[in-house]
Amino acid sequence: MVSANAPLTAAFTRNHQLWIKKGDQEIQITQDKYVYSPKWSYDGRFIGYIDGDEKGEKSDLFIYDTKEKENYQPYIRVVTSDFKWSPTKNQLAYTDQGLLNVTKTKNGRPQGFENVSLGVSGFEWFPTGKEFIVSSQSSLRPTGWGPIPLYSISVDANLAADKMEPFYTIQTKEPDLFGIIADYFKWSRNGKWVSFLLIPTASWSMDSNTICVLSLQGKEFQVVGKMLGYKDWMKWAPSTNQLAYISGEGRFFVENKKTTVADIPISRQEKEYTPKGYVDLDLEWYSLEEVVVARAKENKEWDEGPVPTMFTALYAINIKTEEQKQISFPQDNEIDEQPQVIGPYLTWLRTDSSNMQRNIWIKEGLTGQECIWVKDVDSAPVFLNPTGKP
Repeated sequence: MVSANAPLTAAFTRNHQLWIKKGDQEIQITQDKYVYSPKWSYDGRFIGYIDGDEKGEKSDLFIYDTKEKENYQPYIRVVTSDFKWSPTKNQLAYTDQGLLNVTKTKNGRPQGFENVSLGVSGFEWFPTGKEFIVSSQSSLRPTGWGPIPLYSISVDANLAADKMEPFYTIQTKEPDLFGIIADYFKWSRNGKWVSFLLIPTASWSMDSNTICVLSLQGKEFQVVGKMLGYKDWMKWAPSTNQLAYISGEGRFFVENKKTTVADIPISRQEKEYTPKGYVDLDLEWYSLEEVVVARAKENKEWDEGPVPTMFTALYAINIKTEEQKQISFPQDNEIDEQPQVIGPYLTWLRTDSSNMQRNIWIKEGLTGQECIWVKDVDSAPVFLNPTGKP
């Protein structure tokens, strides 16, 4: 049986405070904040996080330095809701009302900032850590919404136009390929492809978004399918250019949510793995051949009134043999979701719907015995991989 001292390190929030769990030790990092969205720096020295409030009116960027054991702000005040660590060094990029900034370095720590670009709606680091892929919102013209431009922008651009390179232009078209922004960029493990969501106007995006891929050079663009706007519902395989995602339109989880795997570039029909009568509402790659999903019975009878709770359990799908089996066993009032794989370990969030108590469960391997790893959390943890990288 896996004990609570599995050799893992994770940042998590409990009662809106930041905690770290390392092995069997839990350490409280903040006392009087409203923490969400913790993220590890590439080497695990720093954790970036947002200090907000219950009303959603505040969104201040803070950094915790695990070496100096200090919480600090990289500038007098940094307001952002979207920040990302460089994949190659301890540098943060963040957006503030369309302005993309990066932190400078002082005494080995992210401190101060420089402007990079205006007019940014979505962004991600290139795998080299030297440029950003950036999207700008489509413009509304008398003839309708225009195309969505993507750019490759140097980290040290400092608003200089000669360091902003056009990367690709998405020629949108209603209703087949409609969107006004591109966001949730994710690189394949070998860095040859980037996936992202093409997001339409607000009401439309609640029911349907388009998942697309683009090659590293910005030459090959392909539409993969339709899905809801949950960034964790699309994930690249550990090493192959295969993209797993939960396909299906309609904002309610009661039906039409299917685990789908696409070979990129798309050369054949995508394969759906969700059996008839069920919906999949989370996914994670466990290995090159195995995908873990959070699955529930569909509820086509529901038509109006309170949206029914979908009581998911974890299932393992072998995408080669198509064998599927249940691997977590929640009680009738419990929900298993947000599976994460760290080395041989599988972890997930289990919620008791009667009192909304949330615990992190863990097992070693897909057939190991499940047990609690962290009690009383707000949401799923953010793990530091054994390599020292998140």
